[in-house]
Amino acid sequence: MSKFFKALGVLALGLSTALAIAQDATLKPFVLASKSPGDVAQKVEAAKTALTGAGFSVAGSYTPYANATIVVVTNDELRNTAAKSENGGFGAALRVSVVKVKDEVQVSYTNPAYWAYAYRMKGDLKDTATKLQAALGKLDEFGAKGLTPDQLRKYHYTFGMEYFDEPSLLATHASHEEALKAVEAGLAAGKQGVTKVYRVDVPGKKEVLFGVAMKGEGDNKNMDDKYLMSEIDFKDIKSAAHLPYEILVADRKVYALYARFRIAISFPDLSMMGANSFMNIMSSPEAIRKSLMLTVGGKED
Repeated sequence: MSKFFKALGVLALGLSTALAIAQDATLKPFVLASKSPGDVAQKVEAAKTALTGAGFSVAGSYTPYANATIVVVTNDELRNTAAKSENGGFGAALRVSVVKVKDEVQVSYTNPAYWAYAYRMKGDLKDTATKLQAALGKLDEFGAKGLTPDQLRKYHYTFGMEYFDEPSLLATHASHEEALKAVEAGLAAGKQGVTKVYRVDVPGKKEVLFGVAMKGEGDNKNMDDKYLMSEIDFKDIKSAAHLPYEILVADRKVYALYARFRIAISFPDLSMMGANSFMNIMSSPEAIRKSLMLTVGGKED
């Protein structure tokens, strides 16, 4: 019997050590699936075919600027895991980017575990990660020096900036149905330069995730997808899967992650000042919030 308990002790120690190692392991926001010569449109169709073959549903896609297309996907694990935590709906979909850089096409996607921890979901989406890798491949993770699960769950860029659990309340409506109608109508009208890319309904709760494209000119260029990415997505391996931005309808309220969190969690190593820094897009967080707020039926402060 003593041998039995000794064996249990060894097993428990091994499990606790493995857990400690897992918690210390660093994650990066994006996965580079492949890079090779080719045509963006053909690579997009090949990616969609591979993804649907692996059990994913394509929720939508769009081209925010030349030579870049984003495909948004979801599956049962993503939706069901999203349903288990407050505002987990922000993680109900993942993004795949196909970008041509010189003569090479890069296919990348959001790292499921990274975003699951960043959005405080109850699960690490391991099965989804396995399916994504099988469908698209995996050369490397990129986009940051790396953050541990614990760091991601309590992430904010710096003192005074927002956490995941401090989203912007864009609007409050009379009911969940009225909130959805207002969002759908606002995105269809596109008066603020904000239009619909996709919609994913979270099962078992009144929660719906919308992905949006943002296009602004002149005084409103600070919320424009192309402008933002021209300032911050400057490295050789592109992080275009940062897009699109999201709106979450939770019961009768409409939320968006504030841009000082949402942009920073994609680009946690971005400098505060200097070339290609947050200082260059200092006006963007409020421009984004205001455009989204007016789109979904909110009122100016």
